[in-house]
Amino acid sequence: MGNTWITRAETSADITAIRDINLAAFPTPAEADLVDSLRADPTAWIAGCSLVATDESDRPVAHALLTRCHIDSTPALCLAPCAVRPEQQRAGAGTAAIHAALAAARSMGEHHVVVLGHPAYYPRFGFTRASTHGIGLSIDVPDDALMALSLDAEHPLPSGTVRYAAAFGI
Repeated sequence: MGNTWITRAETSADITAIRDINLAAFPTPAEADLVDSLRADPTAWIAGCSLVATDESDRPVAHALLTRCHIDSTPALCLAPCAVRPEQQRAGAGTAAIHAALAAARSMGEHHVVVLGHPAYYPRFGFTRASTHGIGLSIDVPDDALMALSLDAEHPLPSGTVRYAAAFGI
């Protein structure tokens, strides 16, 4: 703890480092491959919504990605994947990257974000159980794992079924 992380949007020079972060953070290459597939999908990828947290030498150590999804017909963003190099985990780099991604989305005028993740982790960013807003998936997942966030009070969360980008396979 106590590290100060610099956050910024990814650049083309970061693509290999982002892949390496995901390969190091997860037991299979599925998440790294997912990021590559999303980057290649113009209906999912949003420039400026792939954020990194860097160390003092500007080396990316954490990554948070927001891509286009929909809640029924309402445009929303999906937060996934999020990854941190193992040697930097639990030092705030992931938290910094996620806060930066959500701030970028707000500044772009986005309104809604969903995440399928650990129910003890994502509430710190304001996410709440999606089912309480009438939001669900077309597949079975633990009810507390699907969470949603409204980025501004003037746009409450819509109800409906989340439709992810094709790369997610959902």
